[in-house]
Amino acid sequence: MNTQHKTWLSGVIFLVVIAVAISIYLKEMPAALPDDVVKVNGRTEADHYLASTKVSGKILKVLVREGDVVKKDQVLAVLDDAQVRAKVTQAAAAYGAAQARLKAAKTGLKVLKKQVPLQIATAESSVRHSKAVLNSAIENAKQAKIDEQRYARLYEKGTIQKHQHESAALAMKVADDNVLIAKAAINKAQKALNEAKLGWQQIEAKQDDVNAIKAQNLQAQAALMEAMSVFDDMKIKAPTEGVITTKLINEGEVIASGAGLFDIVNLHQVYLKGYIAENKVGLVHLGQKATIKIDSMPEQDFPATIRYIASETEFTPKEVQTQDERVKLVYAIKLYLDDNPKKRITPGLPADAYIQVK
Repeated sequence: MNTQHKTWLSGVIFLVVIAVAISIYLKEMPAALPDDVVKVNGRTEADHYLASTKVSGKILKVLVREGDVVKKDQVLAVLDDAQVRAKVTQAAAAYGAAQARLKAAKTGLKVLKKQVPLQIATAESSVRHSKAVLNSAIENAKQAKIDEQRYARLYEKGTIQKHQHESAALAMKVADDNVLIAKAAINKAQKALNEAKLGWQQIEAKQDDVNAIKAQNLQAQAALMEAMSVFDDMKIKAPTEGVITTKLINEGEVIASGAGLFDIVNLHQVYLKGYIAENKVGLVHLGQKATIKIDSMPEQDFPATIRYIASETEFTPKEVQTQDERVKLVYAIKLYLDDNPKKRITPGLPADAYIQVK
């Protein structure tokens, strides 16, 4: 191959390389955005929840590992609950005894409320009957006295015999005795009525006892509920649905109250955190819709909504853009995904958001 031909071939190859380079450059170069679209780039993040303990104790069991998907209120770990279980048993026994006392007191009060009115009614009826007997005895005594006086006059005149007069006198004495007996019966009936009416005081005293036992019962119930609440606190539960990202404990360790045990990421609340230039922040607002494109999932667009816009500016973080970009004032912005299908989007993915503005 002669020198001229080699030179021509080299030139052709050079032109092809240049054409390919230009083509790749044009393909990779982002197209200019329309004036009514604002682009925000950043990385996906998610809300983190810390599963903590309200009580101190020794870790008895750890039921999950890092990377496990958990549901809300799922038990993640269990503390040693032997002492707490004993307190629950004791509180339950005290509450049961208080309930039994309250039931007995209520039964006694119910019996009194039924008996006392009946006893009073019976005593009042006896008083009325005794008064009627007394009135009858008084009338009989008056009549017997009149008869005795009449028989005495007849006996003085000799019209009747002595034994007839004596019978009349005896009848008068019996009638007087009956009056005394009737009066004694009235006193007895009235005393019984007064005693029956004291039953109202017994009812009031019994009601006070019931109220006092009710208060004791409520205290026992509160103690039981408190013990059961502490017993429930011995189970560390997930505060939300998500993925265990960090496990901070191991079985056998002793933890203090308030200690964080598991870090959970809620993949239902994934968002893109980015920054928008100061001169464009006025174009966006809370509740505005946007579209997010994930670098590792270019085939799919993800609808999102602006839920947070910072109220103060800051310099662009160092990990964002070039050195020139980092000296610009920007506003932090969060765009929450409307949905995270199959939980594919996890924290840390590079992504861009496109916001349609008017």
